[in-house]
Amino acid sequence: MIDARDLINLTAYPIDRMGRQRDDLIERVRAQLADDGCAVLKGFLTPQAITALVAEADGVAHHAHRSFNRTNPYFTQDDPTLPEADPRRRFYDRSNAFIAADHFAPSGVLRRIHDFPAFDPFIKDCLEQDAFYRYADPLADVIINAAEEGEGFPWHFDTNNFTITLAIQNADEGGVFEYAPNIRRDGEHFDEVQAVLDGRSDRVRSLHLEPGDLQLFKGRYSLHRVAPLKGKTPRYVAIFSYVEEPDMVGSPERTRQLYGRVLPIHLERAGLRGDAYLD
Repeated sequence: MIDARDLINLTAYPIDRMGRQRDDLIERVRAQLADDGCAVLKGFLTPQAITALVAEADGVAHHAHRSFNRTNPYFTQDDPTLPEADPRRRFYDRSNAFIAADHFAPSGVLRRIHDFPAFDPFIKDCLEQDAFYRYADPLADVIINAAEEGEGFPWHFDTNNFTITLAIQNADEGGVFEYAPNIRRDGEHFDEVQAVLDGRSDRVRSLHLEPGDLQLFKGRYSLHRVAPLKGKTPRYVAIFSYVEEPDMVGSPERTRQLYGRVLPIHLERAGLRGDAYLD
């Protein structure tokens, strides 16, 4: 069994050792998050970890739920009472696939990275969150986005306040990550969302992640998308989710969209979110 210390590049990122190096690292990440809601730690994983994660993802890729539908940025239903240009009425083709969390064993590589004792405290310190909890959703706390040629993800907001991702494998071409930072800084700002959708916003930034990169992203507050992929190689990205309230899970509608099924816990806790955003 591979030790977690052989999976994380602790030489470059000493997340497990209190002291000046860790403090400086956290300060750099915080500065990036304050600037545009996104921070990237290049080469966070070792080459051994990347190889092992690709093998693990390949082994469960057949469990991915593939969906082909049309969604707006909020994953809500159409509202004919709104103007046609309103972003809540702007629907786009979505083709993507997610491997749900219950397909990754506690002894697997992905879980061992996530369960490394220093991982959660480091993320919490970077995010400066007093209220900080792992997503309690048994289908979504740690997942892999598995996308193939022609697939991608249109403009959207995340359900979780912060999303932590590990790039595992890129497609042959495409898959660029684009985002408009902090549009939801103090509300919905539908006019700014509309400008992004119309291609006339100067807020959009592009990011090309490499296998082994760790990304911290305020996906609930920043509109973002993944460009369509090309080639035979699937794109794998692991997603670790954290929230500001304990015991939070996804809504039944959103969960069914993403994973093709819901569990009793989703139905029991429906409508218990603490914020007022649409999704």
